[in-house]
Amino acid sequence: MNRRSILAAAMALAGLSSASIGANAEVAAVKSVSAQASAAGAQEVSLDAVVEAVRQATLSTQVPGAIVSLNVKAGDRVRAGQELLRIDASAAQQNVVGSTAQLEAAQANLRVASKELDRQKQLFQKQYISQGALERAQAQYEAAQAQVQAQQAQTRAAQTQTGFFSVRAPFNGVVSDVPVTLGDMAMPGRPLLTLHDPSALRVSAAVPQSMMGSVSKQLKSVRYEIAGHTSGVAAGVQLLPAVDPVTHTAQLRLALPVGKEGLVPGMFVRVWVPGSQASDAAMNSAKDGRVFLPLTAIVRRAEMTGVYVMDAQGKPRLRQVRLGRTTGQTVELLSGVSAGEQVVTEPASLGKKL
Repeated sequence: MNRRSILAAAMALAGLSSASIGANAEVAAVKSVSAQASAAGAQEVSLDAVVEAVRQATLSTQVPGAIVSLNVKAGDRVRAGQELLRIDASAAQQNVVGSTAQLEAAQANLRVASKELDRQKQLFQKQYISQGALERAQAQYEAAQAQVQAQQAQTRAAQTQTGFFSVRAPFNGVVSDVPVTLGDMAMPGRPLLTLHDPSALRVSAAVPQSMMGSVSKQLKSVRYEIAGHTSGVAAGVQLLPAVDPVTHTAQLRLALPVGKEGLVPGMFVRVWVPGSQASDAAMNSAKDGRVFLPLTAIVRRAEMTGVYVMDAQGKPRLRQVRLGRTTGQTVELLSGVSAGEQVVTEPASLGKKL
């Protein structure tokens, strides 16, 4: 072999070594994580919740009639006892007038019966009348007295009924909705106004019954987030001791700070509650073969979802997977990867060669 051939062979060997070293260095630089059963996806679970008022009332009326006065609109602040709307009470007022007149007549009869009784007593003392005549006068007086009492009760009932035609605010608050207009017919049970107290708001979420045990033990860890407004750990948390027989969920209530501006009933809230204990979750995950990975490891190409798994030679290979529930920055893998396999956490670092 001449000197030129030896030089070429040396250069080829040197180039091959450099390429191998570069490839090995590239593989070594790939960030990966071992896919294994983890409790990270079970430590905290997000729930959909809503802001609601602690004091909220839908006002109606006990009597039918046309609405003749509507004094408020949606968004108005009202005081306790303020008249919000009035219903036509002409018939009720006439009943009051009639009952009052009947009461006056009954009182007049009572006065006559009282005087007649006094006369009969005087005549009886002089033995001008019999005992039976005196007893009849006494009975007439007592009947007139009872008639007055009955008419007084009827008059008070008629006067009380006139108050049903005026709808007043039960507490200080804000008018949320007015579904009626002037001239509408109000009927018993028909909603006329909705009122809520903006100074006392809370968050309400539905907790599945499978999570009630873990949530009840860690109420101080419950936190909430209202997009664009506020977030943090709830100061007061209450898990109601009842389960809905239809949805099989329990109500979780979180007290909101007083004085927060811009919060109204019905707003969407994200509530984060603790899941199972870490040790229990890890044990259940290992038994069920559940695998959790960071969201950054997921690769989406067209309709395919996959991850890069390191093969026996240490090279990343794309493998299709099926995803489960996402919690925070962690996603559960239902199929495609087994516990113990190395998965690339930053697929973008692999470049276009793969």
